[in-house]
Parts: sequence; C-alpha cells; structure tokens
Amino acid sequence: MPKRYDQACPVAKSLEVVGDRWTLLVVRDLLRGTKRFQDLLDSLTGIAPNILSDRLKWMEEQGLVSRRLYSDRPPRAEYTLTERGRELGTVVGALAQWGTRHVYRRARLVHATCGHEVRLRYECPDCGGQVKGSEVTVTRGARPKPASPSPLPS
Repeated sequence: MPKRYDQACPVAKSLEVVGDRWTLLVVRDLLRGTKRFQDLLDSLTGIAPNILSDRLKWMEEQGLVSRRLYSDRPPRAEYTLTERGRELGTVVGALAQWGTRHVYRRARLVHATCGHEVRLRYECPDCGGQVKGSEVTVTRGARPKPASPSPLPS
C-alpha cells in the first residue's frame, strides 16, 4: 500500500500515487509502448513478479495504465499507459535530466532525430516566456476559468 503523507500539497498527493520504488520505472518502460508482463519483468532488474503484479494493479486502479488480455489460458496481459499515465513522461524526463547532471553523469538526454542534447523547462502558456523554477508557486483553490471568446459582430 502506498505511503500517505497527510499533507495538502500536490507533490505529497502525487507521491501517494507514484512515489513507491517501482512505479516510475514501470512508467519509463511503458513510455516506449505497450509491454507484456514478462517484458516488464525482464526490463526491471530486481523486481519480484508479485511486486510487479501489485504495482500494475495499483497503476490500473489509479488510471495510469490499461490492461488487455491477449491470452485466456493461461491468462496473460499487456499494459499500455493511459493519457494520465503518459503525462508522467514529463516527470520521468525531469528526473532523468536531474540524474544526468547530478547522479549518473555518464548519460545524456538527446533528441533521437538530430542527436543534440535536450532539456526540460517551465514555460508560461499565457506570455510564452521561460520561467525559472524559483518563480513557480503553488496556490490552492479553483482553477481560473478560461476567458470566453468575444462574440462575433452581427
């Protein structure tokens, strides 16, 4: 069962869903496409089958993955990230970027098409400007409603 932090904070609430030892690594592998249980077991060195099964069930309950049976006897399934799960690609990318700078410096994140290094960043969709992490704050309350389009002249 995931850890509960009992904090009204989006980071803490997110960690309650994806913060266990294997979840983001499963997401990392599924970002490359649909995988069968055995494929995931082979790629996640050190995970026990029962732990992987538990994680996949939890991720399905949380709406991160969808499961499709491809064999009834014996029952075998393949897993695909949902849209909600694919959005975690940004989180995995941010961890990978941080890791290449501070932990595993032998790796680089590169654009597969041109081979140049890539980076993640905050951007304000309203003004289009790049935003420093120190300029980002968390607020509580309802999201602002999008502006209504101006009525067309008659």
